[in-house]
Amino acid sequence: MKKIPVWIDCDTGVDDSMALMSALRLEELEVVGISAVAGNVSLENTFRNTRNVVALAGSDVKVYPGADRPWIKPYVDASFFHGKDGLGGVILKESEAPIETEHAWDALYRAAKEYNGEMKVVAVGPLTNIATAVAKYPDLPEYVSEICIMGGAVIGGNTTPWSEFNIECDPHAAQAVFKSGIHVVMFGLDVTMKAYLTGEEIAELASYGNEAVRLIEIANRIGLDFNESIGRGRIVHMHDSCPVLYLAHPELFSGKRANVHVETRGFSSNGKTVTDLYSLFDTKSSATNSTVMLEIDREKVIDIMREIFKKY
Repeated sequence: MKKIPVWIDCDTGVDDSMALMSALRLEELEVVGISAVAGNVSLENTFRNTRNVVALAGSDVKVYPGADRPWIKPYVDASFFHGKDGLGGVILKESEAPIETEHAWDALYRAAKEYNGEMKVVAVGPLTNIATAVAKYPDLPEYVSEICIMGGAVIGGNTTPWSEFNIECDPHAAQAVFKSGIHVVMFGLDVTMKAYLTGEEIAELASYGNEAVRLIEIANRIGLDFNESIGRGRIVHMHDSCPVLYLAHPELFSGKRANVHVETRGFSSNGKTVTDLYSLFDTKSSATNSTVMLEIDREKVIDIMREIFKKY
């Protein structure tokens, strides 16, 4: 089986850690590089967390540091949900891998050229690193076949009533990525809110007794309590696992081609992913810049997660 070469860009907090550990165990994927960006918590924390999660997974994939702030707007983190360290207070063994100093956007471009157009990018944090790569290397679209992002929403938001955190964190970078010419597969809240684990399912994973599920169990306690407190039930969402699982199992998801643009100037709509699902303003399908995922087979996703974490 020929594996899909994948670059992962992340702001490793709780759900990013699950996505990383999944990607590093899926037989269909070859993770060729990983980059960290400021988002859920500071770059110092996301870089350390990413390195430590990769080490926990027993992988030697290199991790590169990226942007420590958005392009234009002030940086605001999500430590209230992920904890000050990003992993809900879980203490992981420090990675012994050499610390990479090459910038994330340079390393990504180098890898993309090496794989000559076959590499796919999974971006599950603010899109600052990816946008910087696009800006610095105008020929990058020739070498990346698609970008699968966790971000945005057709309807609603989780940071403001209209915007999702990853896009809201750096809307100017997000708009640059959607305009880059690289096809974007968008996993917004419309689908990721349907990809959840119940408290009982987390307890089942924890029963496997390995270090990976220990991380999942402890790191998700804040999220379980938070969602229960606001009436969602005792669940947590696997937002960032969605684009990873899609690359290995596209049959689990369904969506529509659409034009997506990010609002960067609106007073009451900044960070909104304006999504034309019905192509009302451009009837040429070739002009659509994205595929927007809307549905997921949750039961099959849970089965795959069980298989993945038993391997640890």
